[in-house]
Amino acid sequence: METADRMFARRGAAVTLNEIAREAGIGVGTVYRRFPDLQALIDALFTERFTTFLDLAAAAEAQSDPGQALRHYLLEAAGWRARDRALEVILGHATIEAGPISRMRDDLGVHVEGLVERAVAAGAVREDFAGADVYAFLYMIGAVADRTHDIDPEAWRRYAEALLIGFGLDRAPAAHTSAMTDAQIRRTWPEPAAQQGQRPARGPEEPAGRAPGLS
Repeated sequence: METADRMFARRGAAVTLNEIAREAGIGVGTVYRRFPDLQALIDALFTERFTTFLDLAAAAEAQSDPGQALRHYLLEAAGWRARDRALEVILGHATIEAGPISRMRDDLGVHVEGLVERAVAAGAVREDFAGADVYAFLYMIGAVADRTHDIDPEAWRRYAEALLIGFGLDRAPAAHTSAMTDAQIRRTWPEPAAQQGQRPARGPEEPAGRAPGLS
């Protein structure tokens, strides 16, 4: 499963069980005996991850201060998301609408909503804060983390802190608060060749025209 994680992070879902077995150095039959198809493997990885998020929510619920409980969950979940570069692929391809996975998803939703409701009732967070904001927060931090992982792995903490302040949570010192340098930011920009559908760069003699795809 660790090999599958690495391959999903690197290539997305465009991998096969045969490729995973080959990279892991094990027989294809061994993989198929445990996972009859790629979907079964993705669902197993989903279950593993959501078990972690449920554990994080339970640890947050144990805190007596509602604001710190919500903050604890947000930062711990964000840290996990920042380190897990395969998570978006797994979430996007897991079978989440039925069976045990859907129940696990719903269970996590109940825990997160409970953390949010406690914090709102205590006045520890802005009164319109909702469970949906938790998922938007994690999505935004994940996007930053994916872009900066190889440049400054802890850069996401600065932007998580900014969002938490915007949510109205009491500020606490962040472990990483300095901005990235201009050179680091430039390294996060996508390479032109990696942008699907992008035409070759104009030569110095070619006049500027409309953006590709516009008539």
